[in-house]
Amino acid sequence: MKKSVLLIAVLGIMWSCTKKEEDPFATVKPDESRFTKVTLVEKLNEPMELEVLDNGDVLFIERGGKLRKLEAATGEVLEIGSLDVYDQAEDGLLGLAKDPKFNENQWLYLYYSPVGDNHINRLSRFTLVDQLLDKGSEKIMLEVPVFHGCCHSGGSIEFDSKGNLFLSLGDDTTPFESDNYNPIDERAGRPANVDAQKTAGNSNDLRGSIIRITPQPDGTYTIPEGNLFPVGTPNTRPEIYVKGNRNPFRIGIDQRNGNLFWGEVGPDASVDSLKRGPKGHDEFNLATKSGYFGWPYFVGNNKPYWKYDFEKQESLYEFDPAAPKNTSPNNTGIESLPSATPALIWYPYDESVEFPMLGTGGRNAMAGPVYYREDYGKSEVRFPGYYDGKAFFFDWMRNWIFTVSLTEDYQYDTMERFMPSTVFEKPVDMQFANDGSLYILEYGTFWSSQNDDSGIYRIEFAPGNRNPTVKISADKLAGASPLQVKFSSAGTVDADADDQLAFSWDFGDGSSKSTEANPTHRFEKAGNYDVIVTATDKAGASAIASIEVKAGNDPPIVTIDWSGNKSFYFGQESINYAVKVSDKEDGRIADEKINFSIDYLEGGFDLIQVGHLKEEALSPGENYITQAGCKACHAIKNESVGPNYTAVSEKYKGQADAKGYLVNKIINGGGGVWGGERVMPGHPQLEAFQVEIMVDFILGITDPLANKGTLPLSGAYSPDKTENPEGYYLIAADYLDKGGNGVAPIKTSTQFTLRNSLVRASSANELKDVAKSNGAQFQFVGFTEKDAWIVFKDLDLTQIQELELVLNPGNAKGKLEIRVGGTDGTLIGSTPSLSKDDRPKNSEEVWFPVKVPIQATSGIQDVYVVFRPDSEVSIWNRFNLNTIKFNR
Repeated sequence: MKKSVLLIAVLGIMWSCTKKEEDPFATVKPDESRFTKVTLVEKLNEPMELEVLDNGDVLFIERGGKLRKLEAATGEVLEIGSLDVYDQAEDGLLGLAKDPKFNENQWLYLYYSPVGDNHINRLSRFTLVDQLLDKGSEKIMLEVPVFHGCCHSGGSIEFDSKGNLFLSLGDDTTPFESDNYNPIDERAGRPANVDAQKTAGNSNDLRGSIIRITPQPDGTYTIPEGNLFPVGTPNTRPEIYVKGNRNPFRIGIDQRNGNLFWGEVGPDASVDSLKRGPKGHDEFNLATKSGYFGWPYFVGNNKPYWKYDFEKQESLYEFDPAAPKNTSPNNTGIESLPSATPALIWYPYDESVEFPMLGTGGRNAMAGPVYYREDYGKSEVRFPGYYDGKAFFFDWMRNWIFTVSLTEDYQYDTMERFMPSTVFEKPVDMQFANDGSLYILEYGTFWSSQNDDSGIYRIEFAPGNRNPTVKISADKLAGASPLQVKFSSAGTVDADADDQLAFSWDFGDGSSKSTEANPTHRFEKAGNYDVIVTATDKAGASAIASIEVKAGNDPPIVTIDWSGNKSFYFGQESINYAVKVSDKEDGRIADEKINFSIDYLEGGFDLIQVGHLKEEALSPGENYITQAGCKACHAIKNESVGPNYTAVSEKYKGQADAKGYLVNKIINGGGGVWGGERVMPGHPQLEAFQVEIMVDFILGITDPLANKGTLPLSGAYSPDKTENPEGYYLIAADYLDKGGNGVAPIKTSTQFTLRNSLVRASSANELKDVAKSNGAQFQFVGFTEKDAWIVFKDLDLTQIQELELVLNPGNAKGKLEIRVGGTDGTLIGSTPSLSKDDRPKNSEEVWFPVKVPIQATSGIQDVYVVFRPDSEVSIWNRFNLNTIKFNR
């Protein structure tokens, strides 16, 4: 007997060791390059939830009522059913789940809003017959009375491993009558949807809860043990598993232990109120058992709201999370509710004190699955054991995904960003397929719109050989036909064997393919062509990239002749300039068709922000709108949940007070102007100058001269705001031509920024072996190793004669070299070898200036500052640099 036990133990150890050998990433975080995001289909119409079938087909629903299937074998999308739904506000076809025994019974569960005046949402079971939805098979399982106005419908469906169905239901309450705090308006005669105590705080109402039921073969359901209110409890609904929810839009289940996760979309109040309570927070929640989670009395980690008398506008008392009571006359349930469970993770619009890694801005928390590697066999694409037991959380507004680790007793432990350099455009659902790859459904940029950037994507993991990362570029993307283009695959890499790649180019015009890495191709006829390059490594792994070429219309040529330096301003000097535009097809160009502007932005010079301006040719106003997430609700021209900016511009055109009014509206919020109940939340986290620039952009859509002085296309310009070290100028010109030969018009833009000549070292584009110190007084850098460096990219060194460095050698000794083109590029200047003994005599300051004459250098350069130490240097013994001033 003992020998058998010993043998089993030994075999267990051997098996464990074998498993570790099979998974080199069991405990080591894999590099992002081991994940590949594969596009399966795009341009969907408000996709809501998906189900991945065992054969790789994907079922998904669209809010307008369609059930569709993506066939894995063909890549074709088929409409396999539709329901007539009420799809206004936040209702429609909202939830989808397949039965745990789907392969046997072909049952699907849908949560939707049927058309008609019955004001209900419905959970039904349907059967697929011959792979089509049989409407006649509908078994109505549950109907939820709703107001069908606004807001918060929920609708996410998930099964646990025991066959229990979970359905999330929002509070069906408008936040707009309560200044975006908790809606608890008890006054008689008020609309039905202004008191969430009637729904989310009501034990006798299914809304504002996540229910748990066990479907039966005949289409009915039973109540599993352990729900919040035992069957037969007066004034309660036994279906309720968790109560006190505002808008639990997406839920996830840990299939190993039944733990329920969900993202709670919180209220929009942007500041704490002494009269009402805390500002809004979104939440990630975890229920290991049934419970009450606080809404509408608490938010976040049980931050309490005030009992508020709307008639007298008086705050009476703060609610108690240990003993919450629902005394509303609209309540039909019990008065004393269970003690409130705090959120697992919570975060506001502005930076979270507890979870700063989640960032700032719009928010829309959602929960995804929990991963266990062993559940997916020996698939080549399954995720590694590093993600075992981790929950996937995501935010629809902020476009990120995080994985969260818990302690053994299911408390928050750590979290980290998943694939941080990968773009996810409004993720709305995700699910692991039976091969362990992750399928992600992306809604796309604009709410309540059919988005070109919506789609279904698969994330695959490569434990061994990785797919190549493909880059594609061309020397020109447009021009008159015939058009000859030089293509390049430069930047394409294979993390395992980057010298073993084979290329195949499809030019989209029916010509033969090329196998060159950097081919040249001639497009004979006018037209738009999608050029696709496929890179395949020696082991057969491949990836693609594409680019569009427009033949038949030469793009305009736009230049700005600028007599001054194109990177820095140096004071109130007079700079001569001239904007020149030519276009082959258009001929003579009227000056009024050319856009030219010089804008001053007084906020911090942000290299990432400026990069967006240059890369996307956005105006400062549109850039701020994009960065603030405003395009989720407002498009430039297309309809979305809010009015489009063109309509706003037209509405306020010519009104003298329009700018001030709109600035106030964006910062403080408001509504009622465009009809309906929708109210825009305030955005106090935005700087006033940013909002002013946003409004200038909006008003300028229909009135280009709004809030702007006329700027001639040639003349002299004098920078007049030079005191702010963080301010910068954006000089931009563009022209949209008339098109030609059947090719759409093409816009050409050119722009550059002028920043203060005093530059923080910490604002460098890249740093190597350099630590940043973000103190209140200084944001300096410390060189921690030999040959450590920082680089400022694309600086104009024309007229620059000297750099003035403010530094502190600490206990180190060495010199700083100034080089262009690389760390071993041309040396244009250097400090002498310096230590703390070189600071000015009789000075108590540890920081001191050092002037470095530099070799005359013209044009745009990458400027490196490289540290060459004479003595030992380390993370504890650093050579520090604070600022660099570029002097003429």
